[in-house]
Amino acid sequence: MFLCREKELSILNERYQKRGLECVVIYGRRRMGKTALINEFVKDKPTIYFPALNTNATGNLAAFSKAVHLYMHPNVAESPVYRSFDDVFSEITRIARSSERVILVIDELPYLAKSDDSIPSRLQHLLDHEWAETGLFLILCGSSMSFMEKEVLSEKGPLFGRSTALLEIEPLSYLETARFHPELSSHENALIYGITGGVPHYINKLDVRGSIKEALLENLFNPSSYLFEEPENLLKQELRELPIYNAILTVIANGATRQFDIGDKAGIERNVCSKYLQVLCELGIIHKAEPIVNQSSGQMIYRKTVYRITNHFLRFWYSFVPRNMLAITSGTIERTYETAVKSYLSAYMGLIFEDICRQYLILHPENLPFPIADIGAWWGRQPGRHKEGPKEVKVDIVAVGAKENNEHERQFIIGSCKYRNEEIGVDEWHLLLDYASVFTNGDDDCYYIIFSKSGFTKGLKELADNEEVTLIGLDEIYNA
Repeated sequence: MFLCREKELSILNERYQKRGLECVVIYGRRRMGKTALINEFVKDKPTIYFPALNTNATGNLAAFSKAVHLYMHPNVAESPVYRSFDDVFSEITRIARSSERVILVIDELPYLAKSDDSIPSRLQHLLDHEWAETGLFLILCGSSMSFMEKEVLSEKGPLFGRSTALLEIEPLSYLETARFHPELSSHENALIYGITGGVPHYINKLDVRGSIKEALLENLFNPSSYLFEEPENLLKQELRELPIYNAILTVIANGATRQFDIGDKAGIERNVCSKYLQVLCELGIIHKAEPIVNQSSGQMIYRKTVYRITNHFLRFWYSFVPRNMLAITSGTIERTYETAVKSYLSAYMGLIFEDICRQYLILHPENLPFPIADIGAWWGRQPGRHKEGPKEVKVDIVAVGAKENNEHERQFIIGSCKYRNEEIGVDEWHLLLDYASVFTNGDDDCYYIIFSKSGFTKGLKELADNEEVTLIGLDEIYNA
């Protein structure tokens, strides 16, 4: 079943209807559904489809030869191998010149270029000369973000400027994820998003048919399951020294966010740890985060940067699998699930809920008092109010207005996101005002929102009736 990539599919079909050469670059991290999108697009269209292999040039030449031969002779099993890639491309040029429209897909271009590093330059020459006057529809697809950014998107890359469309395939939103299970409640769909991170492949592999607990026990907390083995399989394609990276990801998933804490808890020297963190950042597995605005008075007196796992699925896996490994491998996880997993889900979902709430604001600009230019979180120290010294505080959502900022007239949407099994009361409203005062001043235009999984108390609803704060529940987030 093909879901949720209608915009990308529409772009491809619109480009297909145009005349002349097209070069569409499709890129994104593994498991995002790039190949599924391409397969849906090329269905019932004349296509040479070549999925490059993680092998040497000889193996890829044979596979490419077979793809071209299959296009020309679909009913013939045996296929000859061309003498060189130049011969393969010459045959494609002949086909393109004799056809009104033909699609050539090179899936996993980085594998092909790894086996023969002249491929990007050859494609550049072909696009500029041999294919320029044809109706060839070329799709270059890749999962290695570093390669695609260096060889295709960078000005220094040979393929820079040759694409007619760039499609970055990102994880699905929380609303798109819910389309896979429209029969489930908002709470259940939020949890599925928190487990899978909106990655279509993981949503399908989790395969929720009854309860989420049953799906987790069968399809993730099971040593023989695909999702149990997925992190190692994913990381092995990019990294060596897996035990070290596993240790780093485990401590980040369990709350260590600053470099010195990560190094200490993972048992890695701090100067060495920074190198591993940099590699994980370059691969997009983790990212550096900083407060979205500066503190209104004085400079921060501590390091602001924190590290977070980008992929929600990896964060879920490293949050729950390593610490329950004995129960999982011994087959006793079902007996300990309630205390070892379920009791921690609300805490785990805190950051996920913040992500969902930010997406909600971006998806519904018509509900906002002003257009926003940026959105994130804020954290810092609240000075001079506590006997023990400055207190570290955090505001879950800070959206900055698109109005040109200056020091005295700024626009902020300031939000709190509470994923608790209880109603949120007036105390949360006062806390939000208190924390926001650290980075705002009396001249700022501030608009306050509180999001809650389980609703609000009567007192907080009365404040909302007086338009002092906007209240948004989980069902509203999913059904707006």
